[in-house]
Amino acid sequence: MSVVLTAPDIKGFERDGYVIKRSLLTAGQVAALQDTLVNDVALRRRTDGRRDGDGESVEIALWNEPGEDSFGALARSELLVGAAATLLGGEVYHYHSKLNTKRPGAGGTWVWHQDYGYWYDNGCLFPDLLSVAVALSPMSAANGCLKLLAGSHRAGRVRHLRIGDQTGADPERVAALEDRLNTVAFEAEPGDVMLFHCNVLHTSAPNRSDHSRELLLVAYNARHNDPVKEHHHPGYTPIEMLADEEIEARAGRYDGEQRTFMAPGADV
Repeated sequence: MSVVLTAPDIKGFERDGYVIKRSLLTAGQVAALQDTLVNDVALRRRTDGRRDGDGESVEIALWNEPGEDSFGALARSELLVGAAATLLGGEVYHYHSKLNTKRPGAGGTWVWHQDYGYWYDNGCLFPDLLSVAVALSPMSAANGCLKLLAGSHRAGRVRHLRIGDQTGADPERVAALEDRLNTVAFEAEPGDVMLFHCNVLHTSAPNRSDHSRELLLVAYNARHNDPVKEHHHPGYTPIEMLADEEIEARAGRYDGEQRTFMAPGADV
């Protein structure tokens, strides 16, 4: 079932910095991921709050090793690994995964930032990384879906500064880019997936709806971009790829505290 990105997908990624694949995951795969989300209590116990500078905070659980449950099978799947390798032009490895939760009527703001705004300081010399955003619940403007500036990766690395507990892009620079570029909202259903470049500026608003908003993100780094210094995210580690069917097959299996969760306050 592994995806083969089309020529328009690849061209769109190069031009806009992202590509969206609707219904990429099967109903069975989505159900397995949602089962892990609900029943692996460690994912909630190890959640860390990040203040947004306006008195609210976002919730995130982050881990380095992909793991052996359905989340890990997704991160190691031929489906995602193959797509990431195609877009980054060669072998990739799992950089980390994270679960971003926004509870009903809350959730805080993820301020405008580039992921490379964080990862540059981790010793990654080149912006040859990407994230895969996997909707585990419906995503809408009302519940704080991810938004990005199409083509902003072509602006290069923007200066970042601390905003609350987060690393945010220079607001003046962001405002100027907002005037010139289109804002795209990742409004999605469970199983929809977006792959986006590490220099794409993105944000998300608080959840003002009555339903929880759950987004799983898997980050990949190119093998040739192995960090030049030790950091809290891993250096090159070969991926033991799994067949896509393993995502559903591992339903009911929970990594729990065996998952390599990051310490509270560590940069994402």
